Amino acid sequence: MLGRCQTYTSEYMSAVNQLALRVERAQREIDYLEYLREADACINSEDKTLPEQLLQEAEEDKKIRTLLNASCDNMLMAIKSLKIVKRTMDTDGSWMKDTVSDSPKVYVLIGSQNNTVWEFANMRAFTEDSTKPAPRKLILTYSWQGTSQVLYKGFLFFHNQGTPNELIKYNLQKRTVEKRMLLPGGAGRARVYQHSPSTYIDLAVDEYGLWAIHSGTGIQGHLVLTKIEPGRLRVEHSWDTPCRRQGAEASFLICGVFYVVYSSGDQGPHRITCVYDPLGTVSEEDLPNLFFPRRPRSHSMIHYNPRDKQLYAWNDGNQIIYKIQTKRKKPLE
Repeated sequence: MLGRCQTYTSEYMSAVNQLALRVERAQREIDYLEYLREADACINSEDKTLPEQLLQEAEEDKKIRTLLNASCDNMLMAIKSLKIVKRTMDTDGSWMKDTVSDSPKVYVLIGSQNNTVWEFANMRAFTEDSTKPAPRKLILTYSWQGTSQVLYKGFLFFHNQGTPNELIKYNLQKRTVEKRMLLPGGAGRARVYQHSPSTYIDLAVDEYGLWAIHSGTGIQGHLVLTKIEPGRLRVEHSWDTPCRRQGAEASFLICGVFYVVYSSGDQGPHRITCVYDPLGTVSEEDLPNLFFPRRPRSHSMIHYNPRDKQLYAWNDGNQIIYKIQTKRKKPLE
């Protein structure tokens, strides 16, 4: 009986092994059929989404061209000269004229965290302390953060101190807040520029209007460029640029082209080594070596004024105007 049990056990184990082989073979066939089904589905999906993707890219390109449709075709070719307009004792600050209106008034904002704006009647009143009338002192209801403020059509735009990403549109004449917005995309989490420790969101104005610049997320810290509609204070479009925050001290835009100034943080040199054009008409290869005159330390701010085609800068307490040379960009294809 034991002999017969061993025989039955061997036959049973043999049957189990054969069944296991059949199950494994069946599983391979099932896996192969599943692979064929998924591959066919992927082909159908790719055939379906490729035209949609091309259409989406075409619509995106059309949107950008519509957004940047001003008759502006200049690109920067040289920093021609430097003029020190005035010197103050304050290391950080910003100064400006309205980027749109013909007003001769000059506005000075001292420090990286403050709420006092000094309004001078004209450039002479600003440069000559004895000139009358005396400057008008404007106290804002909120303080600014950094040195990124811009004046656009009579409104002061600034980063609200104590908030990571809130921008304020302020009516200087009425002394009231017109609009607020929260800049998305992780804005305000890190400094925009390595050599500008107080600025977390930079603002700029060019022929196309109002822009915001902030550092992107991640270790690399590439700069993010955002076009803002100034009336309703809302985002129109954003671009991830190849320009990095490491080594940067300031930036500005001319005719929609983004120029970033880099330095070693001390005696310079201060040079533009990264350029980004959302329309793709200007690249770094198109530009000569763009250097700023050597200064004792990094710039607190460099802003372009599209009305008088000059750069306004603040460096180690000096209020500076840089005259620039431009040439025509290549036309859009």
